Amino acid sequence: MEQRPPTPTEIARRPEAADPRLDLLAGSIDLHLGRIRFVHPRDPAALLYEDDVAADQAYPPYWAELWPSGIELAHAVSERDWTGTYAVELGCGLGLPAVAAALAGARVLATDRSADALAFAAVNAEQNGTSIETARCSWDEPEELVGRGPFGLVLASDVLYGQRNVDQMHTLLPRLVGDGGQVWIADPERPLSGEFLDAARARWASVRTSPTRLPKVWIHRLTRTG
Repeated sequence: MEQRPPTPTEIARRPEAADPRLDLLAGSIDLHLGRIRFVHPRDPAALLYEDDVAADQAYPPYWAELWPSGIELAHAVSERDWTGTYAVELGCGLGLPAVAAALAGARVLATDRSADALAFAAVNAEQNGTSIETARCSWDEPEELVGRGPFGLVLASDVLYGQRNVDQMHTLLPRLVGDGGQVWIADPERPLSGEFLDAARARWASVRTSPTRLPKVWIHRLTRTG
């Protein structure tokens, strides 16, 4: 017997699908300053793409992934005392580097184009006994972010994918840091990272690359003045 299709009334009575942003996993990572806890969506692939109407583009929910570069950047940041430093994380995602910087004494602004990312970053800071500021921003229109600087420390992890991102980083980063300011970028050997570093050496007083605990993740440190 052929099964009849459901009626509109039957469809309306179905329970709504659970919000995948609320289906969470809890985790922790060990840093120099101790263990920090965080939560993240169990299935990032179930999240919807977010539309940037102005740019007419849709962005995958990369923010919800637990990226090795973010973990290694948080670990490196936690090695120092950042008391008195004004720091910003670009494309913060779950906000682990931002949380690490705040726990190490920095005043931190976490930024992302995704409002959901900012909510998770703030929650992850709170459950570790600290707080961060958050701001939604696009690298296409960074004037508000630039106006909140200059920053002593700019953090970013795994952002050197795609020519558009690399070009935006070249334009944006010098506008964010003042004299003596630093940019730390964690990068998993993205194909365009070499091009980025070659151009950065001509624009920055110092460009240094350091290894992390993972063989294919590096931290590039750019300094405004020597």
